[in-house]
Amino acid sequence: MSLTIGFVTDLHFGPAAYHDGKLRKLTHHAAELTRGVVRAMNEELRPDLFVNLGDDIEDESRDADLARYTECQDILRTAKAELVNVAGNHDTIHLTRDDLARIWRHEGPLYYAFDRGGFHIVVLHTLERKDVEVRIPHAQLEWLTVDLARTKLPVIVLMHHSASEQDLEDSSWFKGLAHLALVKERGELRRILQESGKVRVVFNGHVHRNHLDVIRGIPYVTIQSLIENLDEDAPGRAAAAHAIATITESRIKVRVLGNDPARYQFEI
Repeated sequence: MSLTIGFVTDLHFGPAAYHDGKLRKLTHHAAELTRGVVRAMNEELRPDLFVNLGDDIEDESRDADLARYTECQDILRTAKAELVNVAGNHDTIHLTRDDLARIWRHEGPLYYAFDRGGFHIVVLHTLERKDVEVRIPHAQLEWLTVDLARTKLPVIVLMHHSASEQDLEDSSWFKGLAHLALVKERGELRRILQESGKVRVVFNGHVHRNHLDVIRGIPYVTIQSLIENLDEDAPGRAAAAHAIATITESRIKVRVLGNDPARYQFEI
């Protein structure tokens, strides 16, 4: 039993994005970088699933966001692997859940689950109130508890925000702002995952860096943003980050590729 998953996250199609007066997101290269990732997935990595962990756009207005989100999804869909989408916070500022579901060609809520390759894949939908907090609704936690109880397969969880306890004091985006990076109900969420005894690994984006926490035997893997500027300012150098994970009954291997590489391995 083996499943190979490709990842990309925080693509941020849209206008140039500055932070503290410096160019921090190389959004003007998003389409080109996304095409490069899809090419790598098709020609070299060849995953069974291709997961987009969210924030396809740098929000601006409803019309602009619809056009850019559609453009991003159209490029991602040229991957030969099955595309699996996660909703990010920027994606739902001007766009509705129905907008995303329609563009994804997906029926039902933006949290869902399915089985592939001997694994149960759970996609969560974390909700951010801009500049206030990140939540996962209680109704979704109840759904998750029931879903995990029903499956007999090992579980992989996909989400946009982080459910770990990572220290953000060295983060250029979230220093002093953990409430905008980490899910408020993360303790309860982790308890549900742990008590199921079935969860092998959790993947997220959003934090714009590579990071790993292992909490009570479950790895929480944060994957770097595609368009994060690795230099201090313009003209910049994009992370061009994408990842490939190979998951078997006894081992998980994760490689983050691009200009900010990382490698993790876990024995189950």
